[in-house]
Amino acid sequence: MSKLKITNARRKQRVRLSLRRSAGGRPRLSVFRSSKQIYVQVIDDGEGRTLASASSLEKDMRAKLKTGADVEAAKEVGRLIAERATQAGVKQVVFDRSGYRYHGRVKALADAAREGGLEF
Repeated sequence: MSKLKITNARRKQRVRLSLRRSAGGRPRLSVFRSSKQIYVQVIDDGEGRTLASASSLEKDMRAKLKTGADVEAAKEVGRLIAERATQAGVKQVVFDRSGYRYHGRVKALADAAREGGLEF
């Protein structure tokens, strides 16, 4: 494994460990971004299951968006995950940025989820 991959994996583990300590039983809002898409899940770590998910690959999202790799796509996915999490009965979550910096698409997704009603 390259040094960059090892560094990123360690950062991801460090972030998840600190989240588990401070979560207090709240579900985790986990973000994954690739160079072309963005994905998000609300995960209950206690039971080990996904409560809600959304991505820029979904059919209705692809029709709306020009590309899945920009800030506008992240905002739409953030609104969608907030709506689906609320339907699943989740209001408060812990934000897991998965080691990504809190700017750009990750920040846009988080802000849109907050506007949609999620608290973190």
